[in-house]
Amino acid sequence: MTGMTGSASMRLLSWAVLLLCGCHAAPAGPLVFVTNERDGTVSVIDAATDRVAETLDVGSRPRGVGLAADGRSFCIALSKTATARTGSEEILCLDARSFRPVAHYPAGTDPECFALGRDGRRLYVANEDAGTASIMDLATGRAVTRWIGLEPEGVTVSPDGRWVYVTSESSSTVSVIDTTSDEVVKSFLVGARPRESAFSPDGAFAFVSAENGASVSIVDTRTHSVVDTIALDGADSQAQGVLVRPKGVACSPDGKRLYVATGRGNSVAVVDLDARRVRSQIAVGQRPWGIALTRDGSKLYTANGLSNDVSVIDTKNETVVATIKAGDGPWGIVVAE
Repeated sequence: MTGMTGSASMRLLSWAVLLLCGCHAAPAGPLVFVTNERDGTVSVIDAATDRVAETLDVGSRPRGVGLAADGRSFCIALSKTATARTGSEEILCLDARSFRPVAHYPAGTDPECFALGRDGRRLYVANEDAGTASIMDLATGRAVTRWIGLEPEGVTVSPDGRWVYVTSESSSTVSVIDTTSDEVVKSFLVGARPRESAFSPDGAFAFVSAENGASVSIVDTRTHSVVDTIALDGADSQAQGVLVRPKGVACSPDGKRLYVATGRGNSVAVVDLDARRVRSQIAVGQRPWGIALTRDGSKLYTANGLSNDVSVIDTKNETVVATIKAGDGPWGIVVAE
């Protein structure tokens, strides 16, 4: 992360004082970072013990969270709050071990989700209230704006770094940004109110959750077109009568399973991608939104926004093996290894 001004350095100093008071050295193993949007904190979970190792106070409303290309830092989308807490609108990046701020970037208005380019050179931010995506060159600080759709939210980069998919909730579309030109090259319809997307490990397919559509669209990334839709409501007896509102999605490392957080459904739907059907539902905490897998795919973490906790799922047995108390309003989650 580069390119800070003098004023930016002063701001980072203030962040350091805020964040590091009382902090200890991070555990040596994998860490899970959970943004808590209502109390302005980030819970740091030691994945070896599945216990909270640290709580970082970031002041603003933290939602989207992601790893830098080199894995050495993690970044958080901060937006202004409706409370008396101080607030800023930016992407704040912290060292993944010391938790010291290493960079922050302007992110336009109301940043909710973002993605960092695979080469570490670009930052892509969804500006929900403006209907745009901000694309920043991290070396120069220069940014361009692209019109996307109504209420853009989810931002995901393909495994090869070529494509960025941005979901727009109110227009029920996905916009495709070609990272070689930073231009929008296609927009296509998916289920009602799309929230997030995930790519298969080989990049051949993308999977888009539709909150109001209670479904997942399967997208062929060669043509950027929907080739199948998997309904999640009523998928089995456990889901009957439950208001399923899909949000977070994660694909297993072998590309055989898709995990979908069902929001008000209070579960994670496990999709068999070979059969293209829901194989099971795993009950978790209340309103799971963000989800994240460990690198080997053995554990899945869900950020449960109403029960204020994180569920830990053993993906082999498809059972919850731990529940971890988080802050107020868990929203986004990422695993750093």
